[in-house]
Amino acid sequence: MNLSEIVPVKFTGDKMLVLDQTKLPGEQKYLEMTTKEDVFVAIKKMKVRGAPAIGVAAGYGLYISLRDYDGTNLNEFREKAHKVADYLVNARPTAVNLSWALKRMLARLDDFRGSVSGAKKLLFEEADRIRKEDEQSCRKMGEYGLTLLKPGMGILTHCNAGTLATAKYGTSLAPLYLGQEKNYRFRVFADETRPALQGARLTAWELSKAGVDVTLICDDMASIVMKNGWIDAVLVGCDRMAANGDGANKIGTSGVAILAKEYGIPFYMFVPTSTIDYDTPKGDDIEIELRDGREICEMWYKTRMAPVGIKTYNPSFDVTSAEYITAVVTEKGIVYPPYEENLQKLREK
Repeated sequence: MNLSEIVPVKFTGDKMLVLDQTKLPGEQKYLEMTTKEDVFVAIKKMKVRGAPAIGVAAGYGLYISLRDYDGTNLNEFREKAHKVADYLVNARPTAVNLSWALKRMLARLDDFRGSVSGAKKLLFEEADRIRKEDEQSCRKMGEYGLTLLKPGMGILTHCNAGTLATAKYGTSLAPLYLGQEKNYRFRVFADETRPALQGARLTAWELSKAGVDVTLICDDMASIVMKNGWIDAVLVGCDRMAANGDGANKIGTSGVAILAKEYGIPFYMFVPTSTIDYDTPKGDDIEIELRDGREICEMWYKTRMAPVGIKTYNPSFDVTSAEYITAVVTEKGIVYPPYEENLQKLREK
């Protein structure tokens, strides 16, 4: 399969289209985004998801929210842009690429001197640049990540950090795609990733489409496949990394990291530099998104599977302590502990 066939966010003509990932793998349906509310709901409801893809959607989303502005006052246009950004940033607070992309767009706009039509063009070009840079970044992460792996390895994944979560290639799945091109014959075990099942619906789908040997397992089976000796490395993505190397990723990631350390298996977190939040000192400072408990009780069932009125706790992310992360793979290179020191060096590259 050509990876270009899987595009989570794209512009076709003058239309912003989002692949509705809540419909996968059964249906491949694109939704047109025409308002800021469309973009907010697409991000909030995880129709588009994955930190880099959310950043791309935010960039294009800011543009389409403003392109029909018919005024000529640039200052008023800027004020409207800031209000739209303030609205969109609340869609998913944990994924730092959302705020990163919006801040980047606004910075370009605030520095711009010219007409409103020129400002609109600038916003579109900047959003397109964010998408192209992410594609290049993922390719580089794949190349760096592949140097950590050997042909025939057993790989465990959690959630989806593939091309569905990015502009192309993915973050932690990028080396698997590059390895497939080189006939590495990886054996991948994909955690289902409760409760939204991104591993089952998305990772298993895109890897199988690409011809990668992938086996789907329940989240609570990670320990036994490690004990069986079937896992040589764990590859995961990241939605926000603190300055000390603590990484927030899909709920369940920290448990996998603890298991990997117990079994002596390297745990690699793939983190675009845009996902490193240097203003957040440690993982305890990362805001964790809490989602509707109906995702646990009702989302994948014909009838409710828990008692009516039962209390639920549904955090979308957890934070993996830096001590459990063997290495951080970025588009600028591989970073090893001590992270607080070495991530700062990366910032200077």
